[in-house]
Formats: sequence, structure tokens, C-alpha cells
Amino acid sequence: MKREQRDFDAVIVGSGPNGLAAAILMQQNGLSVLVIEAKSEIGGGLRSAELTLPGFTHDICSAIHPLAAASPFFKTLPLAQHGLNYIQPEIAAAHPLDGGTAVTLKKDIEDTAKLLGEDQKTYTDLMRSVVAAWPLIAADVLGPLHIPEHPLALATFGLKAMPSATYLAGRFKSTHAQALIGGMAAHSMQPLTNTATSAIALVLMACGHLGGWPVPKGGSKQIANALASYFLLIGGKIETNTYVSSLSKLPSAHAVLFDVTPKQLLQIAGYKFSSIYKWQLQRYRYGMGVFKIDWALDDAIPFTAEDCKRAGTVHIGNTFEEIKNSEQQVWERKHTEKPFVLLAQQSLFDSSRAPEGKHTAWAYCHVHNGSTQNMTDAIERQVERFAPGFRERILAKHVMNTKQMEEYNPNYIGGDINGGVIDIRQLFTRPALRYSPYKTSAKGIYICSSSTPPGGGVHGMCGYYAAKMALKDIFDIKISPLNNQV
Repeated sequence: MKREQRDFDAVIVGSGPNGLAAAILMQQNGLSVLVIEAKSEIGGGLRSAELTLPGFTHDICSAIHPLAAASPFFKTLPLAQHGLNYIQPEIAAAHPLDGGTAVTLKKDIEDTAKLLGEDQKTYTDLMRSVVAAWPLIAADVLGPLHIPEHPLALATFGLKAMPSATYLAGRFKSTHAQALIGGMAAHSMQPLTNTATSAIALVLMACGHLGGWPVPKGGSKQIANALASYFLLIGGKIETNTYVSSLSKLPSAHAVLFDVTPKQLLQIAGYKFSSIYKWQLQRYRYGMGVFKIDWALDDAIPFTAEDCKRAGTVHIGNTFEEIKNSEQQVWERKHTEKPFVLLAQQSLFDSSRAPEGKHTAWAYCHVHNGSTQNMTDAIERQVERFAPGFRERILAKHVMNTKQMEEYNPNYIGGDINGGVIDIRQLFTRPALRYSPYKTSAKGIYICSSSTPPGGGVHGMCGYYAAKMALKDIFDIKISPLNNQV
């Protein structure tokens, strides 16, 4: 069927990893595609800058990238040829406990399990099956609810992933093993008693055993730069410094894909939607926010546990119970004096991040949505707890509360970096209960942000699946399943 002439076949609003992934897939299939970005620099959560002192490069949002390395779609792209160089820390993640010990996530399952004492077999049995199945189920787990390519493998994973993290931790006897599960599951930004909080823990640990938790050399911005470079090479176009407040601001196109959350989508195109669809978007729930700190340091963080000095990521929260209590308090809109802290120390492995002999560190804790509480002291006390002398090494710092996070990236509503709560109610139905979560009620308008399955994280899969749907709907182009390509 012949289509009317348009300025572009497709327009993508937003240049985060999902917007760029959607743009690439559509451009790869012979369409003319324009990406529009409101800021002067592309990337969304993939930006890096000298936030503290000259020569210290900090990641403004995302820092460590297990899901980018594991992304079924990103794996099909020649990103290394476009300047993306991943550096693998010796230890993917470490988790210190009071008393000077730590539990670690290492590349090898057995090496990780050996540190868990009486829980060695329990961990090995659990993760061997998940890791073995991951190449078959990755595109299904990181996607919308649909008929899977490997239903038995996915069902087996689902039985392990659907319980709460509290239940999963209860399968282990040692404090160290339970703490490891707690730190991993806390990435879900919800109470650890919630259904399916085991899923994020299992996915992150599987990624660690398969592709590691890498650091992009030069900063997270290099992922966005590589995606954009490839997109431009195959004929795509990017326009920055263009804020889209309404559909009338866009050039004509057969399909428009929005890398925004429901709140912005309603503001831009709400008048086009059915009353039912608008009602669903208005009821969409945003989750916990974050309070973030970047430090310029005179030396590396002096963790008591030696393994923490060799880890790219450090989960600071002590025992499973302490982490669970902290996350529950945040969910109840309280501020905790002992927050769970996610900390990254990129400069230990990437010397380009700081002047010679100096270091950077990146950290955040969860706070309730919209909180303006200054959590600097609470976070630094938690780090000092496991690294005495840490504060003496701080040269400068830069902080961002939830409002400043949202100013930096409008998709971070109330500081929610996941684009909405990823609990069982919004896991597969985000942002609305529909045959396809990426299709709006208006023809030719799609949503491709982390407010769609599979949710937050730098993996591009929200954009990939939204573009795949638009290609089929508007252009009658069908894409083969990614599981057959990885």
C-alpha cells in the first residue's frame, strides 16, 4: 500500500538508550528517521561531565552497565567500531559487612559460591540453571508479555524469579549469602517483600557471570555516542536543542515514538488519546526517587574489606534485614539514617576519569518520590562505616536531589530513574493494560521509554520492541526474534 509523502518515515522524541535503539532498528529497515533531543547533548541518562573539579569525569546518571553488555539488541550492533570500549572490573560487585568481611559477585559461579560457605551448593545450583538458560530467554525476559521462543526455559526461570527477594534470601543460611541477594534485589527500588523482586537479583547476578558489570571507558556518554555514531552512519538524523511540547512542533511522519514517561506523553499528545487510555496513563504510578552524590577524591576509597577495593560496584547496606528495613522505610515515605547505598568507583579501572593519582566515586541512595531531604551526611556515614578515613579523601562533591534529577532528565519524575514502579502490577502492563504496551490509542503514536517493558536500565529493549511494533503496524515489516540472533 502506497503511503502519503511525509518529512520522515519516523520521528523519535528523546535520545536516551531506548530512543536511540528504536531509531536504529527503524533506520536499519530502510526508513528515514529523525531523532529529536531537548537538551544540547544526546543520551538521556547516558551523560558524563566534570561535575566537581577539572579533570574529574563523573557519570551524571547510569554508571555501571551489566544490562547494556547483556542487551540482546545492543549485541547485534557494531558499537566497538564506533568507539565503545568496555572495561571489566576484577570483581563485578562487592558487599561489605560489619566486621571487615565482604561477599562478592565474580565472573565465575564457583568462585562466587566458594565464598558462601554452607550456601555454596545452594548458590551454584540456583545460578547454573539461570546462566545456562539466559541466552535462550534474555529477549523474552527483557521484553513484553508474549508467547516465548523457549517457553520451558522461561517458565523454569519464572518459578525462581516470581517470589519475593525475602523468600529467595530465606533459601540461604549464611548472613553473607542473604546480604548478596539483598543488595542485588534492592536495585528494584521497592520493598524486598514484594512479589518478583527476586527477578532483578537473578538477572543482575546472571549478567555478572556471563558478561560482567562493565564500565564504559571515558564515561557512560560513550554508549550514547557509539549508538548515535552508528545511527548517523546508516543514514539517520539527530536534532538537539529542540523541546517538544506538542505534536504541532514535530515534522510530519508516519510514526512517532516517544522516549518519555506517561506524564509527558499526556502533555504532548493527550488530546489525541481515547478517554480510557488517558485514564490509564493518569493512574500510572511512579516509584522511589534517588539522592545522588559524586565525589572527587584525593585517593581511592579505603574500604576495610580488600575485595571492595577491586570491585566496580559496592553495595553498602550490611545485612539483608538492614537493607529490607531501609527500603521499606523509603516506600513508606520516611527517611532512613542508614540508607542502602549503591556506589561505583569507575576510576579504579578507567584512568581517564581522574587526574593521575586521584579518583572519582559515584553513589546514590533511595528516597521517597519528590523528596528534597539532603542525604549527603547519611550516605557518607554509610561509606565511612565500611571505609574509615573516606571523608578525609574528599576534595569536592556534587549532589542532586530528586528535583534536580528531574530537571536534568524530565523522564525522572520525582527522581524515579526507572520510569515508574516495576512491581507486579506494572511489570508487563506498563504504562497501560493493552495488547501491546507500546501502542497508544492514537494511530501512529507509540511510547518507547522505560515506562514500557522491561523497564529501567540501559539495554535499549523498550525502544527495540516499540520500533518492532511500529514497523509491523505502519510499514508491514516483520522482524525476526532476537533470540535467533544472539
